[in-house]
Amino acid sequence: MVRGNFVMKRIENAANRLVTFTKRRNGLLKKAFELSVLCNVDVAVIISSQKRKTL
Repeated sequence: MVRGNFVMKRIENAANRLVTFTKRRNGLLKKAFELSVLCNVDVAVIISSQKRKTL
């Protein structure tokens, strides 16, 4: 099954944007942790918020 093209666009609602950012951040951190455990390696993830705050 072929997936269609997805056009990235800005989420205008600030509350929805924050929720989406939080969910994506948590998913990315989970994947990094899983990679660390499966491959027995150190993994570094650098995430910055919209206001350039490093998390």
